[in-house]
Amino acid sequence: MICCILQPTFMPWSGFFALIDQCDIVVLLDSVQFSKQSWQQRNRIRTDKGLEFLTVPVKSAGRFGQKISEVEIASNNFISSMESKIMLHYRKAPFFQDYFPLIMDVLKTRVTEKNLAALNIGIIKLFVDILGIKTPLALSSSLNIAADRSILLADICDYFSCSSYLSPRGSSEYLWNDRKIFENRDIRVFLQDFDHPKYRQIYEPFLPFASLCDLMLNEGPSSLNIIKSGINTPESFIG
Repeated sequence: MICCILQPTFMPWSGFFALIDQCDIVVLLDSVQFSKQSWQQRNRIRTDKGLEFLTVPVKSAGRFGQKISEVEIASNNFISSMESKIMLHYRKAPFFQDYFPLIMDVLKTRVTEKNLAALNIGIIKLFVDILGIKTPLALSSSLNIAADRSILLADICDYFSCSSYLSPRGSSEYLWNDRKIFENRDIRVFLQDFDHPKYRQIYEPFLPFASLCDLMLNEGPSSLNIIKSGINTPESFIG
């Protein structure tokens, strides 16, 4: 069994879903500390000016140390401007009419809960369904595991009886420093190897690392195959 553990970011990029597609179980890590102005509350779309952020305003003043699952959305007013911005730059995309109403329905429905994690998880589940990925998703906040950093990751792997952990490359330094935690539990750690595929965009030249919605609105049902084309055999890292 292969496990991947990912923070529930806002409208994630293609590599996020490449990880999900390669695993037997994915745990959305909503029980760790929130980082302001991170991917947890924003992501980018392709515009005529390049890659531009869509941002969810949240309440953070006096709330240092709050968990992702506890973050409150500051206002619903951003939804209308976000809707207008996506419409402005994607209304001519081939699959705009197929997916834009679905995306906005989830955003408008989940924002009423005033909870950032609920909003992000709703979008992630929608994207997984549209792509046709069958990997089950779980929330770390529902597991009642009290631990930090690599011990938390190892505990989650043990909870789901996973002997392999697939990680984004950005976590390699601290995973290596904590490698004994995984070695002592016979958990092998692999690093994602993903070459961002090129696909058609409304504007030229092609710019990678936009939200998955950029790929879906432009390529529709081909999106998962395009993501798969960038997946390489993960690098064996620990164990």
